[in-house]
Amino acid sequence: HHVANKEALLDGLVERFVLEIELPRPDEGWRDGMWRRATSARAAFRRHPWALTLLESRRNPGPATLRYHDAVLGCMLRDGFSIELAGHAFALVDAFVFGFAVQEATLPFENGADLEDVAADVQAAMPADELPHLAAMIAYSLRPGYAFAAEFDYGLTLILDGLELRRAGR
Repeated sequence: HHVANKEALLDGLVERFVLEIELPRPDEGWRDGMWRRATSARAAFRRHPWALTLLESRRNPGPATLRYHDAVLGCMLRDGFSIELAGHAFALVDAFVFGFAVQEATLPFENGADLEDVAADVQAAMPADELPHLAAMIAYSLRPGYAFAAEFDYGLTLILDGLELRRAGR
């Protein structure tokens, strides 16, 4: 295979990346479609952290990228979103997924045990009486069963709940 130049190569990488994100299906509701595409995009970013800096830098979207955008907008428009609200929803969910993926890619720990080590080090070094709210959050994150990754589902649920209220006119 021959590529014309570096820009074409980078565009091709983005196209390959976008193909890993599950498109909303015409037969599913907007919420299921947006949930699936958000969770699959997060998984794709975890597999390919290089895409975090490349994805939004491209100026020549290819067919896969264009189909992706059309499918996401279509799933919301079919279920009663105005074009304005669909645009807001697209940007909001993308910002959340992208931001969470950046956090996951740059956190100084890999798993729960690493989180406990980092949190314990911070906790030991900080004056808890001067920073009571932060101390409470660290204690919360050290409780059994806490997983930072679960914050993604919680945040996405809040966003989709809010979008549903807007869609319903409330």
